[in-house]
Order: sequence, then structure tokens, then C-alpha cells
Amino acid sequence: MLLTFIVLYLLLTLLIGYWASRRVKNTQDFVVAGRKLPLMVAGAAMFATWFGSETVMGAPSEFVDGGLLSVMEDPFGAALCLFLAGLLVAKPLYKLNILTFNDYYRMRYGRLTEFISALLMVPSYLGWIAAQMVAMALLLHVLLGISMVLGVVICSVVVVFYTLIGGMWAVSVTDFVQTIMIIIGLLVLAVSVGTEAGGLVAVIEAQPDGFFQFFPDRNLHDVVHYIAAWITIGLGSIPQQDVFQRVMAAKDERTAVRASYLGGAMYLTIGFIPLFIGLCGKILHPELLADDPQKLLPMMALKYGSTAIQILFFGALLSAILSTTSGAVLAPASVIGENLVKPYFKKITDRQLLAVMRFSVFGVALVSAVIALSGESIYSLVAWSSVFSLVSLFVPLIAGLYWRRASGPGALLAMAMGMIVWIWCEYIFPTELPSLIYGLLGSVAGMLAGSWLRPEMRGSEYLKT
Repeated sequence: MLLTFIVLYLLLTLLIGYWASRRVKNTQDFVVAGRKLPLMVAGAAMFATWFGSETVMGAPSEFVDGGLLSVMEDPFGAALCLFLAGLLVAKPLYKLNILTFNDYYRMRYGRLTEFISALLMVPSYLGWIAAQMVAMALLLHVLLGISMVLGVVICSVVVVFYTLIGGMWAVSVTDFVQTIMIIIGLLVLAVSVGTEAGGLVAVIEAQPDGFFQFFPDRNLHDVVHYIAAWITIGLGSIPQQDVFQRVMAAKDERTAVRASYLGGAMYLTIGFIPLFIGLCGKILHPELLADDPQKLLPMMALKYGSTAIQILFFGALLSAILSTTSGAVLAPASVIGENLVKPYFKKITDRQLLAVMRFSVFGVALVSAVIALSGESIYSLVAWSSVFSLVSLFVPLIAGLYWRRASGPGALLAMAMGMIVWIWCEYIFPTELPSLIYGLLGSVAGMLAGSWLRPEMRGSEYLKT
């Protein structure tokens, strides 16, 4: 019964992709769903941006081991990112009617900055996509006993098919349907295992002292690591194309802002449900943590769920993974077409550009599948991808929007110094404090220095708007 449902669910996803493909007439339809999404669909799409493997499988495994302080990155940092996207970037960028973040970098700083930012943005997604593939492979391994390699292949084929033909229309419609599945499935399983564990109060009281500590101890080491956890996704994912596409897909400027807030609120509240299920699993079956903690929630569903509950939960988990993966694959594919191919082929038609983007979907998925088989954990793959954009793309974006003296050379130097300092502190001369903090400070220094040395290159046409 459960296997039948999974097959039917995957087929339904493919059918939605086929239906959505009929609405894709041009690159704007493919990248931002024609800018026609109403609030509830746009909000569900924002919520589904990262509500995938890390939140449902990675975060609970970290939470049961390290307590509340170990999950500041997700769900807290991820929810913060969606709120800040609505507060800081949704309104000014929606007015520009552009397809990618890198289009903004071109308008504000020039063609070279567009090219460099695109080269930096594309690889930042590969770890994120790979994490979702690992999660689905783990899920299929738990349910069907198939190998990780075959699980990654199945995930890749399903996601590539409906993303390739339906673009953002397919992503948005499936996000809306899958969000409903996520909420119902997680709530039903939480009630079931919570009852077995003695209820909410009993589960909370069973945790050791300090487990729910929200603020760090007052010393430099803990405070800096705490800040780093908040900003990894909280700031690092603001200049990401998947967030941008969901913002731009809203039907108007007001909807774009409200959808960001709605998605953030949903993420923060619903994100606690997997954490609670993880605590119940820790109480009921602590031996599950000795194998692979990332399998904790799927194993709890198999042990304590009726067939109906298992169908709801695994439907929710499939939904979360597929939603996140599809948007993440579409984002770099859009950047490759719009910012790495289109500027250098002046006579390319919109139809040809659409074909390039679709081919790029396949290429991005293939590279990510190879990374997925490298053996890294879900949590580490996700964190790496967010840090990459934090140290290179965040400062040029925010400075360009809110500091008129920001210049093209400043943006380029910010990207270069952020990456160099981060690589040095992460791999060449490791530091006790998080390397992303040094990388972010290096990026700020680069922006200030470059804009001071060459203040005349400020994107004058953009500043007139």
C-alpha cells in the first residue's frame, strides 16, 4: 500500500509538471511563472524554498544531540532570511522587472560584475541540491531497501523531468500542493508519536538542563558561533536565485512582500514539528540514533504510524524534498542561461534561450548527483552552499540597494576578498572562530575600499531610477 502510494505520488508530480509545461511560452514564464502568482501560492512557494531534507531530517538529528542552540541555522536562520527578503529586497527588486539577481548586479555595477556574480552563484547551489538527493535516497533506502546510488538517480529523474518542462510554473503549483501535504503529514505523525511518548509536557521535561537554552554563554567563542549560525542561511541565502525567483513570481509588488513574510512565519512555526518528532524518537527509541540519526523521523513513522499515517508522513517528506530540489535546480539553470549565455550571444532568440535553460537544468542536476554520492551529511552540504553566497554576494547586494556610493570596483573587490579570506581561514589556515565571519568582514572591507578608490563607477543609470 505504501509503495503504491509513493509511485502514484511521483506520477502525480510528473503530471503536474506536464500540465504546467503548457503555460510556459517564454523565458519569463519559465523563470518567474509569468509574475502571476497569488498570495497563497506565492507564500507556499516561499515556505517551500528550503523546507526540505535539512529541516525534516538534518535538523532533528542535530537537535536531539545538541539541543536548541544546535539548530539556530535552521529553522531560525532560514525563517529570518525569508522575513529579511520581504523587508529588504522584495520591493526594490520587484520594480526592476528582471529575471535574476545577476541582472541586478549588471544594472547596478556593470557587465563584469554580472558575470563574476553568476560564476559564484551557480556552484553555491550544487551542495544544496545534493543534500536533497541524499535525503530522498535515504528515504527510499529506508522504505524499499534500494541503494543510495539508485535513490539519487530516481530523485534526479523525477525532479529534472517536471522542472525541465514546467519551470517555475511547475515548481510553484507543486509547492502549493506539497505544502498542504507537508503540514498534514507532519502534524498527524507528531500527534501519534507525541501520545506514545507521554505528551508535550513529558517530552520537554525529559530533556536535560540547558537543552532548550536559546542564547549562548557570555564568552566570545560561543557568541560568535551563535551569530554565525544565524547568518549562514539568514543572510547568506538572501542573494540566492531561488529566493529571488519566488519573490518575482508574485502577481504584484505588495504580494511579493507579503508572501515573503507569510513564508517566513510558516517556516518558523512548522519547522518546530520535525524537532518535536525527533525528541519523541529520542525517548522512545534512542537506539535509532546509533545508526544514522538522519533516518530518525522515517523510522519513527514506520514504527508508530498506521498505514494512513505512513502515507501522510512519507508524502509530506517526499513533498518537502521535491519542492526544495526543483526550485534549487531551476535557479542556477536560469542564471546560466540569462547571465552566462545570453550576454555573449547577441542574436539568441527567446526560444533558444529557453532551450539553453532547460538543458542547464539537466546539467546542474547531473553535477549535483555526483556530489550527492560523495558521502557528506545533509546538514554539512546545505551549510556549505549558504556560506558560499554569504561571503561573496550578500554585501554587494545590500550595499547596492542601500548605499549610493557603492561602485562596481567595490562590488568586485567585495566578492574577491570575501572568497579569498574565507578560503584562507577555512582550508589553508583554519581559525578557531567560524571562517564565514572573517569572509563576511573581508567582503565588507572590499566594498568599502573599492568604492572609496573608484567612487565614480556607481551605475549612474540605475541610480537615476
